[in-house]
Amino acid sequence: MVSMLPEGATLSFSSTATPIRVIRHLGSGSQGQVFEVDFSGDSMAMKWYLPGCLQRDPQLRRRLLACISATPPNESFLWPILVLEPDAESQQRFGIPANSFGYIMPLRPRRFHPAVAHTGGMIDIDFQPLLKACFHLVEAFHALHSKGLCYKDISLGNLFLDPLTGDILVCDNDNVDVNGSDLGGVLGTPGFMAPEVLLGRERPGTNSDLFSLAVLLFRLLTRHDPFLGAMELQIRCLDEPARRRLYGQDPVFIFAADDERNRPHPDTHSAALATWPIYPAHLQSLFQQSLGGGARDPALRVYTGQWLKALSRCLDQRRLCSSCGQEVFTEPGQPGHCWACGAELHPTIRLLTPSCAVHAQPGNELHEHHFNPLAGERIDDPIARIVTHPRNPEQLGMQNLSQQPWRVAVHAGDAITLPPGKSCSLANLKEVHTHRGVVSLTA
Repeated sequence: MVSMLPEGATLSFSSTATPIRVIRHLGSGSQGQVFEVDFSGDSMAMKWYLPGCLQRDPQLRRRLLACISATPPNESFLWPILVLEPDAESQQRFGIPANSFGYIMPLRPRRFHPAVAHTGGMIDIDFQPLLKACFHLVEAFHALHSKGLCYKDISLGNLFLDPLTGDILVCDNDNVDVNGSDLGGVLGTPGFMAPEVLLGRERPGTNSDLFSLAVLLFRLLTRHDPFLGAMELQIRCLDEPARRRLYGQDPVFIFAADDERNRPHPDTHSAALATWPIYPAHLQSLFQQSLGGGARDPALRVYTGQWLKALSRCLDQRRLCSSCGQEVFTEPGQPGHCWACGAELHPTIRLLTPSCAVHAQPGNELHEHHFNPLAGERIDDPIARIVTHPRNPEQLGMQNLSQQPWRVAVHAGDAITLPPGKSCSLANLKEVHTHRGVVSLTA
């Protein structure tokens, strides 16, 4: 697609006294194009709408202005900052159509990659950062829904992630609207839309968001569509009527607990069959609830709080196979076998708190969960991390990630103080008195 705005041009706008220089074209979508721009010396992103967007979506400007007047739900949203409307001089000089407009938002840092690059196998990401990305994704929409808002178009195309840390960014927030609003706008992305929205029975809202969120989580964790199985292979042409049947009229989750009609085929759907057994049963059951019964009954869909609890528990269960080093996820007291090499998993030391049990494995973390009433958001901060000794990888330690010193009790000798940022060996460690409570160790 030809760039709508000339790179290198400096544009003036009626909505701001500050001119904006177009640096480069970043990409195009169904609504418009995104550019990197210089705004008062800062690199920002600018989305510019295609001509006719307002005709197709008359409420677009209203939603955009409402977003700008609201605070971002949390730091994971590339939130609109300012609506831009070119003045007459810029329109005439650069041939910009009348009624054209766009908006400024933060620029996506280079460490974030499109989620489609992950599902397409173009980037490598370990299970821990992948599960963290899922957790942060749910956390973002939990914050959005808590403000009485809905997204309406949750999909792979609107998500970016950092494959090293699991941090995420959600873009295209001009879709956001007040839950229950019936004033038009986007309906969603095919393959992610809730069945009742696809069939025209309901408008998008938080309930359909919950379905789309479950689809997106499944796509991230398995790199497979949750409704493409045996039933897809019986269709000669996957045209629009066929998609309505698969995703709307008769949606059958490929791993549904009570319906085996749409199981994955070993040759065609190998990714789903390979990845599904990796995840613990408590996480699988949420997908079976939300994408199984929840496809037909919206009341059965899993809430964001349930996803957060399950994903956090999954991260706590992460351990490394001593034979091949692969990440595996097992319930405490259930040794099991490595999904990658089949080796038996031996018992590990666990860190016990009143709310969780975390395997003492390199990279695993203890988190502090609380609600900040002033900011109106849920806080999830790591306070401790399991680390290896720099000269002996077999020796594990606990690093204090908080801002407070901790009292560490050992089996032999006097208690010691563990300052922020410092680590102590798990060998001979009995319990740790943190600023949030006591952490004990058990085999």
